[in-house]
Amino acid sequence: MLLGGMMKTILVPLEESDVLPSILEAALIVAKRFDSYVEGLYEQPGLTEVVVAGEGLGVTPPDLVETFQQQEKERAVRAHELFEAFMKEKGVPLNGGGSPQDHPTAGWVEEEVPGRDLVGNRGRLFDLIVVGRPVRNSATPTMSLLEAALFETGRPILIAPPKPPSGLGKNVVVSWNGSYETPRCISFAMPLLREAEKVTVLQVEEGMVPGPTANDATIHLRRNGINAEALNVEAGRRTAGEAVLEEAERINADLLIKGAYTRSRIRQMIFGGITSHILDAAEMPVLMCH
Repeated sequence: MLLGGMMKTILVPLEESDVLPSILEAALIVAKRFDSYVEGLYEQPGLTEVVVAGEGLGVTPPDLVETFQQQEKERAVRAHELFEAFMKEKGVPLNGGGSPQDHPTAGWVEEEVPGRDLVGNRGRLFDLIVVGRPVRNSATPTMSLLEAALFETGRPILIAPPKPPSGLGKNVVVSWNGSYETPRCISFAMPLLREAEKVTVLQVEEGMVPGPTANDATIHLRRNGINAEALNVEAGRRTAGEAVLEEAERINADLLIKGAYTRSRIRQMIFGGITSHILDAAEMPVLMCH
């Protein structure tokens, strides 16, 4: 699992949501490219917060716990069935992925652990984690799962948009701001970048921090055999986040690579930022790492 290696193992944490078809499709596109093992994971939340929330609601904790456990078992069964049905439909064998194959394979894991510990811990064993982009006015996909994958694993995450992508990684935009997070993300993304037909290193002037420029990053990529071009733009009346997505959409990018949270999460929640806007509005797959 060295930086710049292959994406041979892919973790897909599952939640019931309308974005699930897009998550599975995005994972499969990458898996077909690298003959990867795709592991579906259902993490049952812990009960502590549920029991606390039940106090004062006229439901005794034992009753609430029993109801919650039954609902979670039903969700886990549905998630497992959906995952296996998707893989069977796509011709991906469910053989556990114990050794490298010359075709995609899949497997399934289900455990009950508190909070998001399972995603954070198990995700460290994978080359890529695929999650869904949170959608406004929808409880799932959850930001807590995305952030557990992003901050607790040390691995890159591929964020699937609400609608299933038809492809990804042929026309790639790297959102460059000079920070250390983006070069790290580029290193993780090297397998995809080497296969891309077009790579654009996008610099929005209003979103830059002190550091190398997009032109510098382009030279680095070319030295690695990647046909990259720099694109420097002004945000104008747009926010930097709006400019990144609009420029990526303008050149028909099918994958956006972005280092996450150069500014702190709290600061972005209060004042906004490129990462926050992308997580709120991107309609293309996004590869992020921190």
